[in-house]
Amino acid sequence: MVPMRGIMLRVPALTRDRLGLLALPLGLLCTVSVDFRGRGRAPIPVHVLDLLPQHPDISITENVLHFKAHGHGAKGDNVYEFHLEFLEPVKPQLTHKLTQRQVNITVQKKENHWWERLTKQEKRPLFLAPDFDRWLDESDAEMELKAKEEERINKIRMESRVPNDSFANLKRGYLFMYNLVQFLGFSWIFVNMTVRLFILGKDSFYDTFHTMADMMYFCQMLAIVEIINALLRVTRSPVIPTLIQFFGRNIILFVIIGSLEEMQSKAVVFFIFYLWSTIEIFRYPFYMLACIDIEWKLLTWIRYSIWIPCYPLGCLAEAVSVIQSIPLFSETGKFSFTLPYPLNITVKFSFFLQIYLIIIFLGLFVNFHHLYKQRRRRYGPKKRKTN
Repeated sequence: MVPMRGIMLRVPALTRDRLGLLALPLGLLCTVSVDFRGRGRAPIPVHVLDLLPQHPDISITENVLHFKAHGHGAKGDNVYEFHLEFLEPVKPQLTHKLTQRQVNITVQKKENHWWERLTKQEKRPLFLAPDFDRWLDESDAEMELKAKEEERINKIRMESRVPNDSFANLKRGYLFMYNLVQFLGFSWIFVNMTVRLFILGKDSFYDTFHTMADMMYFCQMLAIVEIINALLRVTRSPVIPTLIQFFGRNIILFVIIGSLEEMQSKAVVFFIFYLWSTIEIFRYPFYMLACIDIEWKLLTWIRYSIWIPCYPLGCLAEAVSVIQSIPLFSETGKFSFTLPYPLNITVKFSFFLQIYLIIIFLGLFVNFHHLYKQRRRRYGPKKRKTN
């Protein structure tokens, strides 16, 4: 075992902020480098140039750093060690990391302040010498700390000059709450209809309106907010598809079904409500998460895919309800009117419903094209730039 003699220990830095040691064996085959920093934790690299020490024994007991490792140095293939008693207390806990070039030892002072010297003994050991090539005195360290502090203060000042976009935060909160309310409303409809379907079976088809109408009225009336958002550019939603969906659904809900008691007990109401809510329980949470910059990939895929079966089926169910209501409006004469003299022609509301059937499928084409473009933009092949 080779003791500390035969090793020259240089001191490149002895400051409040940094204290470094460099131990050089006389044989120059093994180099031990110690870098002890004054603030917080800092590495103490230990180099063995010829042969990396295997499983070094490193510890701190009674404020003394003990290092022992096997390597090839000034005394050949041997076990080398050194002991270093610090001037002031250090924490006994340390960590070390073995790399290809060195052993990094991390030691931490108990108190953060300047040390007058490195070791407890006043007389400088013969092997201890300053390394003037890398010397950093107290004034240099203070200037370095001052420069870092000024840089930090300037950074804070620059960040404080950037105005907080309070309007953007308010908009995000408003959109989040709107989508949350709609999600809860359509979830209530979807869950209740599903439970009733399992319990009552087909019998649940015929009283869907009487049990779900109030919540559906609320959700569809609240959806006018989406038109306002699109018009005011609060959201990037296109105005035309938003208008088509809003007025299309509300004509079905308030005019076709809500105004005719005979329609309220038909099975088609179940399919309309169920398909609407199926789409919305995925669309609204997708927008909620987008407000807080969170993406759930599964939810995103469902949001951009579920319309493929549900949207055509929903339009088909709406068309069936219009067809079923035409004879009822013709018999009752509801919403029909007579043109003034000299025409005196009675215009039946069923005539407008026949035109509306065509509009339904035109609206299906417009919205289907819009949704397809959204999905292609999200999941379609990316265009490659050509030179």
